[in-house]
Amino acid sequence: MGKVYVFLADGFEDIEGLTAVDLLRRASLETETISIKETIQVETSHGVRLLADRLFGETDFSDAAMLVLPGGMPGTKYLGAYEPLTALLTDFYNQGGKIAAICAAPSVFASLGFLKGRRATSYPSFLETLKAAGAAVCEDPVVVDGNVTTSRGMGTAIDFGLSLIRQLSGEEKAEEIARSIVYH
Repeated sequence: MGKVYVFLADGFEDIEGLTAVDLLRRASLETETISIKETIQVETSHGVRLLADRLFGETDFSDAAMLVLPGGMPGTKYLGAYEPLTALLTDFYNQGGKIAAICAAPSVFASLGFLKGRRATSYPSFLETLKAAGAAVCEDPVVVDGNVTTSRGMGTAIDFGLSLIRQLSGEEKAEEIARSIVYH
């Protein structure tokens, strides 16, 4: 099994990014946080400073099992504007690789044409952006359509993380992690 890469930019939503990383690591899925900046220090949308595992430019993504984008502003704008990341996402998506985004970040997938004809969701104020890109929008907490996973926001972060585990390690592992964190 390859690695899960979670991409971080200044202004990403703390809970959306870190919940996914936490749950994936609890499931023993090798997960790395990747800064798209020139430094590993990233500041969340709520002013928490943290260190990513690696820099984008120093990472070989050939072992990727999944690429994940947390939402938040202005983090989502920075992720969508970072051409090396959008090129990586496009290549990975076109090869059938699993991609996932939560909150505002599905708008990056919409702008790249990944959501046309797919079911998808996002933070409420971004649903029209997804619809304009040809997505069949819904308000489910998490939507998996083929190799694309989208989710609504901070309140769905645990569901999102468990969905990623389910896709990579199966239902039994997702249920084990849900029980271990006393979720539902």
